[in-house]
Parts: sequence; structure tokens; C-alpha cells
Amino acid sequence: MSLPLAGPLAALVGFATACSLTPGPNNLMVLASGLNFGLRRTLPHVLGVTYGFFVLMMAAGAGLGALFAASNVLYVALQVVAVGYLLWLAWKIAHGGALADKRAGRAAPMSSFGAALFQWANPKGWVAAISGMALYVDRGRPLASTLFVAGVFAAVTLPSVLVWAGFGATLSDFLASPARRRAFNWTMALLLAASALPILFERA
Repeated sequence: MSLPLAGPLAALVGFATACSLTPGPNNLMVLASGLNFGLRRTLPHVLGVTYGFFVLMMAAGAGLGALFAASNVLYVALQVVAVGYLLWLAWKIAHGGALADKRAGRAAPMSSFGAALFQWANPKGWVAAISGMALYVDRGRPLASTLFVAGVFAAVTLPSVLVWAGFGATLSDFLASPARRRAFNWTMALLLAASALPILFERA
């Protein structure tokens, strides 16, 4: 297996970093969570993203991604679920500030398990998982290389998502006023909803 060599490994780490650190549904959600609930309470969300994406990568390596790509019915079903879930999460984020102000005892960040499940409805995650496996898995050693690629992605995803959560937490003082926090939450919600638009224009 050639992946552990310096060149291919550096390329894999660079690809995983580009996928994990750039803006997307996961990062927008942990950014908003870090602001509204603080870094410590957002950690389960961060961990859920990490192990959830690891499982998704393994599934893509096992051929599930190819199955969705080959079956139009399954692909459209995935699109419908992804768009619906993203819009629901956008609504939750948009109203997060108000809910936190009025019912602070009941407001809570996304759970670790919920964040892990979200990976299956995350279009950016699917693209990264399928592309990563197609580019870097050694077909001569599929199981070992799939584990390796998924492991590298998990190792990169954790600190990348943590950076976004920490950035959200640092904005807490600046956005302490209800008006500013409400504006931030609505901005994050609109960006998250906009991330669903590419799904609507894929496949006629």
C-alpha cells in the first residue's frame, strides 16, 4: 500500500483539510453552537461529527456511495432527506437565540449521536467521502487502505471542526446583545439553508 509514503500521505492530508476546514453545514452548525452554548457544551457535537464522518467514510469505501450514485431512486431519496433536514436545522439555528433566552434551562446543543447521524444527510460529507475513497483507496488492499483513509480524515476533522466551535465561542462576548446574537443566528441559518441549494440542481 503506497499511501503512508510522504507524497501520497501529504496529498491525502491536504485533501482532508480542505474538506474539513472550509465552510460547510457541519462547520456552520458548530460555529453557531459554540456561540450559543460555549465550547465545552459543543464538544459532544464536535465528537459526533468526527466519528459520524468516519463511519460515513467506511460506508463509502464499502460501496454504499456507489450504490446511491448508481440508483436514481435512492439518490433522489437522499436528496429529499438532506434538503429537508438542512432546512429544519436552519430553522432551529435561526430560533436558537430566542429559545436560549426564554427557556435557558431547556435549550441544548446537538447531541453527539445526532451530529453523527447528520453526516448521512450532509451533502458535503458525501462528496468528500466518495471522492476521498475514489482517490486514495488502494484497490489491492481495500480494507486496510479504507481504514487508513477514514482514519486520516477523522484525525483531520476533529481539530478542524474544533476550530470552528472555538471561534463561535470567542464571538460570545461580542454578540452578547440579543439583537446581535439574533442577527448572527439568522445569518448562520440562511447560510446553512443556502448550502442545500446545490442539491436541488443536481440530477434532473
